[in-house]
Amino acid sequence: MSDYTDHDKKQDMHVLHSMGYAQELERRMSSFSNFAVSFSIICILSGGINSLAQATAGAGGAAIGIGWPLGCFVSLVFAVAMAQISSAYPTAGGLYHWGSILGNRFTGWLTAWFNLLGLVTVLGAINVGTYYFFMGSFGTSYFGLTDTTVVRILFLVVITGAQALVNHMGIGLTAKLTDFSGYLIFATAIALAAVCLLAAPSYDIARLFTFANYSGEAGGNVWPSTSGAWVFLLGLLLPIYTITGYDASAHTSEETVKAAHSVPRGMVASVLWSALFGYIMLCAFVLMLPNMDDAAKQGWNVFFWAMDSQVNPAVKDLLYLAIFVSQWLCGLATVTSVSRMIFAFSRDGGLPASKALAKVSPQHRTPVAAIWTGSILSVLFVWGSSLVSIGETPVYTIVVSCTVIFLFFSFAIPITLGLFAWGTSKWDKMGPWNLGEGIFKLFAVLSILAMMLIFVLGIQPPNQWALYITVGFLVLTGIVWFGFESRRFKGPPIGDEVARRQVEIAAAEKAVGEA
Repeated sequence: MSDYTDHDKKQDMHVLHSMGYAQELERRMSSFSNFAVSFSIICILSGGINSLAQATAGAGGAAIGIGWPLGCFVSLVFAVAMAQISSAYPTAGGLYHWGSILGNRFTGWLTAWFNLLGLVTVLGAINVGTYYFFMGSFGTSYFGLTDTTVVRILFLVVITGAQALVNHMGIGLTAKLTDFSGYLIFATAIALAAVCLLAAPSYDIARLFTFANYSGEAGGNVWPSTSGAWVFLLGLLLPIYTITGYDASAHTSEETVKAAHSVPRGMVASVLWSALFGYIMLCAFVLMLPNMDDAAKQGWNVFFWAMDSQVNPAVKDLLYLAIFVSQWLCGLATVTSVSRMIFAFSRDGGLPASKALAKVSPQHRTPVAAIWTGSILSVLFVWGSSLVSIGETPVYTIVVSCTVIFLFFSFAIPITLGLFAWGTSKWDKMGPWNLGEGIFKLFAVLSILAMMLIFVLGIQPPNQWALYITVGFLVLTGIVWFGFESRRFKGPPIGDEVARRQVEIAAAEKAVGEA
């Protein structure tokens, strides 16, 4: 990062100091690294493959050919609106600060809890997806493993522990691995697309724009029986749920050089490149399928079924290895994101044991307690929720169906506040990445409409319990806020409090060796 001058560093620190925070974390992430951390969490080789049946067992080829671009646009409108805000307020745990600054203490606190709950559960879900991919590719055939709760949790302990350890060792190592992840995802997606096209029995392009209705038994009961139009809309959850996690660019703001410029670019670019390469990869996969009706019947096993029947075993295993590594790196980047959110919220006293969780290691310049706490909570969530069921459905499945709803709610809150705060005393100064009032407000309104769509789709059968979980969480947060936090939680520093913190800021930076 030879182009990062002393002047640039002073500018980054000045912005942080003006918001009342010390430069405790280390700025070791380039603009590409900031892009790569979001691109790695999105990871089209994770959600795009593990959730593929939502499309193939729904509306068939059109769910990819038409549905994927539509769903990606839904995610893009959030990313564009958030990018505008991130340029003005580039801090760790960005969404929490945006919710507080553009609204009030309560909206900031609510944003933080939605985002934290989403991040912890999505980390568990990503690593469970990695586990099932490993079992389908290597675990059963090569190691003779059987899927049990004990095997699953032990696997999660090992891979999540490794992800936490890498994060513990410093942002420099993490950034190098997420940079590598970015290149690996690009290369593997193109390689998978090429292999699929070479193995395709024919190039029936019309298949990508042909609507079908595989709901019910025709699609392995991935979706309950419903209308063709509705099953197409449900298929939009594949791209919407895959293209998320780009808030990681904001969470790592305080470790990114020229953050006010780099963060918004990283956020939007991660969505655009994921959308493009995901589209190429998934369209090639659909063209490879020998028969759409037979593929739909496979339900959740469609990816392994198609690869087993169409691809050379040695080539297939090489692709599986690259995909597995990419999925592990996806979890690695998610640990980074969740730990920075815990750190930022704790820095303002938002969590129990906040002093410990906000502490930064002088040796590694990382929030060590936050890293291990987020990682341990994700494993405990998977373990505990796998043991309890409501009816015949494990609580894990029910909560994971809420995860992305929680995340998108945490995106929508500051965006909605920004829609009304633009030009007021709460938001009278824009960052260098500036869309202008008209374009921002357009994308803010589109984000609100998109949130409504995601909520409606996210609570449909077989995920109908997501409605009760979401409402229950809202009621619980209301009780906690009005019963306890409204009197205790002060929120981020504002006004005179920022000036009063300058001595503490200097001491905190000296403690971690920041010049």
